[in-house]
Amino acid sequence: MTMDDTYSLNMDFTQPACMLAHDQKWIKSPADGVSRIPLERKVAESGHTTSFVRFEPGSFFPEHGHPQGEEIYILDGVFSDENGDYPAGTYIRNPPGSRHKPFSKEGCTLFVKLDQFQSDDNIHIVIRPEDQQWQAGIGNLRVLSLHNHNTESTALVHWPENEVFQPHTHWGGEEVVVIEGKFIDEYGEYPAGSWIRSPHMSKHYPRVEEETLILVKVGHLNTAE
Repeated sequence: MTMDDTYSLNMDFTQPACMLAHDQKWIKSPADGVSRIPLERKVAESGHTTSFVRFEPGSFFPEHGHPQGEEIYILDGVFSDENGDYPAGTYIRNPPGSRHKPFSKEGCTLFVKLDQFQSDDNIHIVIRPEDQQWQAGIGNLRVLSLHNHNTESTALVHWPENEVFQPHTHWGGEEVVVIEGKFIDEYGEYPAGSWIRSPHMSKHYPRVEEETLILVKVGHLNTAE
């Protein structure tokens, strides 16, 4: 077994993966006051990584680069770097080759995906809550598009109480973070703070019983290594 094998986690994208909120354990990072819950990981401190990240008040991470980009959604608190402050509900894409020194004065929790940008996807995006433009979706859903590139699409989806969605197939896979409420399908129930990844051509029949908000990424798993 190699060192990379030791740290590899959920890197077979043909298989489903899930991390329920009550199963999560925070792990200290190399930076004081910053901890993480790894969800996908190729090696220990570089390469393809998906995590929940928590900054304690007054903590920071040393300046670093993102060779293949960084995607962030702020779940709570206020995240900051030398370019600005980003409150809960903000979506950020830092393109390949970008650098920053992140910190949080009051503390924050993030969902972060590192080194997963397509080679021609190089636009910097910041969408704060006051910039969001929600649209009507299928049924009674409301949808906020955050990013689209080739087959890949990322959005926030608001589900009203007792909404049931149509059965569907995930071409290119689906990845979900439950931000508020509880997401449900025939395979289980996923309370706020849960992460679910479903592979290419998987199927499900989702619903909710209470008002629910999810972050959804689709179309990004069909060509994954």
